[in-house]
Amino acid sequence: MAALRVTIMVLDACGVGAAPDAAAYGDAVAATLPHVAEAVGGVPMPNSEKLGLGRICDIAGVRPINPSHGSFGKLKPQSPGKDSTTGHWELAGLVLDRPFPLFPNGFPAELVKEFERLSAVEVIGNVAASGTEIIARLGEEHLRTGKLILYTSADSVFQLAAHESVCAVSRLYEICEIARELLRSEYAVARVIARPFTGQPGSFMRTPDRRDFSLPPSGETILDIAETAGIGVMSIGKIYDLFAGRGISTAIKASNNDEVMASLIRTLESDTEHRLIFANCVDFDMLWGHRNDARGFARGLEEFDVHLGKLLPVMKENDVLIITADHGCDPTVTTSTDHTREYVPVLVYGSCVKPNLNLGTRSSFADVGATVADLIGLPRPAAGESFWKDIRLEATQ
Repeated sequence: MAALRVTIMVLDACGVGAAPDAAAYGDAVAATLPHVAEAVGGVPMPNSEKLGLGRICDIAGVRPINPSHGSFGKLKPQSPGKDSTTGHWELAGLVLDRPFPLFPNGFPAELVKEFERLSAVEVIGNVAASGTEIIARLGEEHLRTGKLILYTSADSVFQLAAHESVCAVSRLYEICEIARELLRSEYAVARVIARPFTGQPGSFMRTPDRRDFSLPPSGETILDIAETAGIGVMSIGKIYDLFAGRGISTAIKASNNDEVMASLIRTLESDTEHRLIFANCVDFDMLWGHRNDARGFARGLEEFDVHLGKLLPVMKENDVLIITADHGCDPTVTTSTDHTREYVPVLVYGSCVKPNLNLGTRSSFADVGATVADLIGLPRPAAGESFWKDIRLEATQ
């Protein structure tokens, strides 16, 4: 068999139930996939259920297929926090010892003043808000005054929105780079995000030119290890931004789940240069989780499953697919639009992977990074316990 190629497919925000410490985060009742499915009377996902999704927890419409075609289980978050950066870094083998700072009441006045001085712009807003809501509310004032819209969210983010007629996209990126340099130490948010938009009052629209300016990982990840070993790493979707580009040799931009899955299928069909592919389907989080849209979330799950049905047949003999998530974002918890502290699923499939193996509950997301290291033949990251020896078919030993 040729050297193994591994794909990590992150279904952003698709948690499967409250983690043991979820109450400390206000998430004791969270269970994203079970609650989404319950809210719509069931979500048919025939391809995912064949891999073992229905064996991880009860999800209406997803049968507990026995025997399953893949190995299955769930991962417990070990790092503090419940944001995308933390979740992805832990999946890659880096466990944090403290969460990124949050600013639910906006950023301190002295910090904002220093940012305005360094960037030579003024801002309005400085509140925690939904991006679409704050643009609708402050967009007209922004057009009239030229002041940029500053906001944050339940995540560790510093977001700047600007109409393209007021602030060119290239200039907005420059301003965000200034913010990224400023936001250090106790203000070291995970991401500074440029949010350009267009349109007229009453019909403003965010454009696909969003750009994230992330902190680089604070320690070594499986991506760094692969890069050092000369292993090609491809990112699809927002993975590049979450790792500040570190350890990634090729990045494919994709603005929605359909584009991510189409790019991944093309890559598996034709690419021979990359042995680690890291992809993220962001719409579950961005479009439906944060907007408490359970029906949209359910449709997205069905659409993903259709894509999965097209992806599985193009996998080659040396391919291993790992499907997982980075946190929850339960849209049925209507008192909040925040991420939720949850276990995440893990499904593993490939011709060299044992079918119908229950991996149980793993102690850290970092077990994925450790397993990927073993699959590719690399040194393991500092955190995580590999489950490759458990899932490996005897014929591949």
